[in-house]
Amino acid sequence: MKLVLLSGGSGKRLWPLSNDTRSKQFLKVLEGKSGVKESMVQRVWGQIEAVGLSDSTVIATSKMQRDMIYSQVGVDIPLIIEPERRDTFPAIALAASYFHSEEQVAIDEVVVVLPVDPYVEDGFFEAVKGLESVLRDSKADLALMGVNPTYPSSKYGYIVPKEITEHNSFFSVNRFTEKPTEKAAEELIEQKALWNCGVFAFKLGFLLNSLEEKNLPLQYDTLLNNYGLLPKISFDYEIVEKSEHIVVLPYDGYWKDLGTWNTLTDEMATNQIGNGVLSSDSVNTHLVNELDIPVTVVGTTDIVVAASPDGILVADKASSLRIKELIGEFNHPPMYEERLWGWSRTLDYAKYDNGKEMVTKRICIHAGKNSTYHYHQSRDEVWTIVRGEGELALDENIHRVKSGDIIHLPAGKKHGLRAITELEFVEVQTGEGISDVDTIRQYFTWEEILTHFQTSKSKVIV
Repeated sequence: MKLVLLSGGSGKRLWPLSNDTRSKQFLKVLEGKSGVKESMVQRVWGQIEAVGLSDSTVIATSKMQRDMIYSQVGVDIPLIIEPERRDTFPAIALAASYFHSEEQVAIDEVVVVLPVDPYVEDGFFEAVKGLESVLRDSKADLALMGVNPTYPSSKYGYIVPKEITEHNSFFSVNRFTEKPTEKAAEELIEQKALWNCGVFAFKLGFLLNSLEEKNLPLQYDTLLNNYGLLPKISFDYEIVEKSEHIVVLPYDGYWKDLGTWNTLTDEMATNQIGNGVLSSDSVNTHLVNELDIPVTVVGTTDIVVAASPDGILVADKASSLRIKELIGEFNHPPMYEERLWGWSRTLDYAKYDNGKEMVTKRICIHAGKNSTYHYHQSRDEVWTIVRGEGELALDENIHRVKSGDIIHLPAGKKHGLRAITELEFVEVQTGEGISDVDTIRQYFTWEEILTHFQTSKSKVIV
């Protein structure tokens, strides 16, 4: 059995902590078994390892989330990286083509797909393993997992089964209902309907046949190069709702979607994270502060206060569902990014009348880590080292840098930085059209950079 974890989303419902690069699954607000704060993706990966599925699992994600996954889970995790976001059908199709042409997986192998961020007990993943036998025994096109509802929710989709008998462990699917009213949800529960938790299984050959029927390539490289031609549509609409024989396996354990502030705070081990004061007479109130300045919350009830470089939120928990629609017009780039080598926080941005831009960032590179060796085509940078010691690869030299050093990097100047101790610096970017597209990367590891310098007989000054 192969497992595909879908890691996507823009993180709008948990703004301002989440953004395009740091979606909800990467927020370290849950209490881990060792007492250390962990993210949803770290929790899920630990559960997958516990049931012995990690060696057969890949994560399908976007380029923007690659470093975040590597930073939180490890660099040995196989990733299927989308060239651009195009919804769940293209992402799953790309993963299927990878299994087929890169790993030579047999066409009768069962592939299970699920979100990367369910909040579940460990037994959930034991149940996921059961989808393989369900699919083979039923000879269905698709096998889904459905959660037995605990209340008539209007937030989830429902799977309505056909006639149910006590002797069956799985049931044929009659129809789907997407986010009904609470009254309609009550009626669906009377019909033994299940919450759709986004988990489904199919044989690899089933999806490959579907791709052939749509005249889409089965080879991974070809599909990757033509990814922009795939329809931007969900797997549910493109495949599930068009399939004739679908079965569902009920799950009766704990399952929760932590997609909004009111559901996430229910599972947080503490009411306060970060710098600030939460008064003792505040009831069912949570404060999450990533800023260096304190935030004080006094005498509130059922409130969430969240502060990050991307913004500040004060919301009634019951109304937090509306955040996504209210911030839809926000279009500035993420102000905080977690990278494989450390983190970057935007402190200031300005655009002047002549079209010139200025971006100021505070950047930290962890000890032993390094940036890529790269250059910029149209922007200048000035670095001020404020903490730590490192090695700077600059054009034809490598030399030490330390706290107090100032480095000027005009456009076109090749550079890379390795931290000997944890290294922090302030970077001021100036130019026009400042973006990551302006970055031309040449080498990624420090070993590659050293080999380049040794080959070119450059100076290494220590």
